[in-house]
Amino acid sequence: MNENIDMVEQEEILRHTTAHIMAQAVLRLWPETKIAIGPVIKNGFYYDFDLEHRFTPDDLEKIEAEMKKIVAEDLPIVREEISNADAVALFRAQNQGYKLELLEGLDEGVSIYRQGEFVDLCRGPHLDRTSQVKHFKLQSIAGAYWRGDSKRQMLQRIYGTAFLKKKDLEEHLHRLEEAAKRDHRVIGRQLDLFSIQDEGPGFPFFHPKGMVLRNLLEEYWREEHRKRGYVEIKTPIILHEDLWHRSGHWDNYKDNMYFSTIDEQTFAIKPMNCPGSMLMYKRKLHSYRDLPIRMAEMGLVHRHELSGTLHGLMRVRAFTQDDAHIFMLPSQIQEEIIGVIDFVDYVYKAFGFKYHVELSTKPENAIGDDEMWEQATEALRQALERKNLDYVVNEGDGAFYGPKIDFHLEDNLGRTWQCATIQLDFAMPERFDLTYIDEDNERKRPVMLHRVIYGALERFIAILVEHTAGAFPTWLAPVQVQVIPVGDDYLAYAQEVADTLFAAGVRVEVDRRDEKLGKKIREAQLQQIPYMLIVGKKEQESGQVSIRHRREGDLGALTVQDFLDRIQQEIAEKKNN
Repeated sequence: MNENIDMVEQEEILRHTTAHIMAQAVLRLWPETKIAIGPVIKNGFYYDFDLEHRFTPDDLEKIEAEMKKIVAEDLPIVREEISNADAVALFRAQNQGYKLELLEGLDEGVSIYRQGEFVDLCRGPHLDRTSQVKHFKLQSIAGAYWRGDSKRQMLQRIYGTAFLKKKDLEEHLHRLEEAAKRDHRVIGRQLDLFSIQDEGPGFPFFHPKGMVLRNLLEEYWREEHRKRGYVEIKTPIILHEDLWHRSGHWDNYKDNMYFSTIDEQTFAIKPMNCPGSMLMYKRKLHSYRDLPIRMAEMGLVHRHELSGTLHGLMRVRAFTQDDAHIFMLPSQIQEEIIGVIDFVDYVYKAFGFKYHVELSTKPENAIGDDEMWEQATEALRQALERKNLDYVVNEGDGAFYGPKIDFHLEDNLGRTWQCATIQLDFAMPERFDLTYIDEDNERKRPVMLHRVIYGALERFIAILVEHTAGAFPTWLAPVQVQVIPVGDDYLAYAQEVADTLFAAGVRVEVDRRDEKLGKKIREAQLQQIPYMLIVGKKEQESGQVSIRHRREGDLGALTVQDFLDRIQQEIAEKKNN
């Protein structure tokens, strides 16, 4: 492999080549297969196939075995430049209709790659020989519509991965195994936090324990916003069609919105909170002395997502954004952006998250003129540089109304998730004719920031579940203490201990089941309850409890009051234990 290209590009070439080897293996095993496309994706590749046979996990083993044979054959991989007409003749002779459709949109000259009997339409580049592919693994099977169109043929997609080094492949597979163990859908079911019912695909149900977690996150959010001068608002879920034309959502987001007819007029269920905040600002006249105004809203929004993209709490159709909209003077832009950056940093550190930052610029569907966009983008850039934050520029990925700073937090498995965002907007105040009275008694236009910190509360909960594997810090745990009597004779004392803790605000349960002590302890640990208090004859006589921690094990005995002092301090400090 060419040593003048970087590791990322080398892995992309390797994975592209491996995708072709997989397609060749599938055709050898099922010659009637129609092949579609096989691109490289993050950490791997996939290929889409059309055939009557339905792939099974056992088939992946057969395909892998055939791929190893192709690798062992050491086939040369040859690129050819041919005319579009010759390519059409080639793939028509092979009865590969998907390739013929792809050729309809290509230039007169195209490139193909051959390895043995296999030929594919491809830009490349590829490795020189099949024997250069050594460390790969096929991972899963999924369905995918041809060209992402739900009206077209459903194809079978096989995902795989490949690495330059065996060690890197093994580490990647280990991370995937750990991620599967931490899947928030599995843990959410085990801990009885939430569910998705057949009657509401994409619309999550939060169970009592899930509501404890959710409410604690909201309470923390409200308190931290109060400290920083935000006021909380609530805007309606359904608003008239005209509002969405004014905001630009109708032209740029209509396909993702839900609608309803009321009094023979069209209303939309809000996909975003910002237009409601515009109306809230506009309800009265503001002086320059009032600014900045920081309006925060835990706003429920609905967005139409395709059923194939739904994923637990990570991708839903109804979710709560922890929005805030800051209306400010142009002279206040830098300080307000920096204030939000500091706020995000504070919250993420409180939860133990590392993060990196991206600056996203003007997209194709932007509203507003170039000068406005340049001014907004430069303001965000200057704030990042004043904070000495390293950042990556993400060209063309801004919101349609303004550029943005995105914060990608990193979990315990090294995966990154885009959560917090800061969007600087000159366009919306213009569209809604927002004004304030300046010191010369003239009407001027405010500037506004859109920002979230959790992002979507449901998604943040999913990330937190996977980050902690369900072992939430004590302050967030739905059940903080389980009192476990060693027998029925000590149930009354166990309840007395629990009542004392409950009266002090600790979330506590008593395990009253007629089970062995060891089983009760194991199940409390599986439920990720931070503390187990064992009570028997000795504890009852001494007025103490024997303490077990879910990670640290036996911590010895304390009086109930001493344990209460300990756990209350831990909760107050919001320790990430």
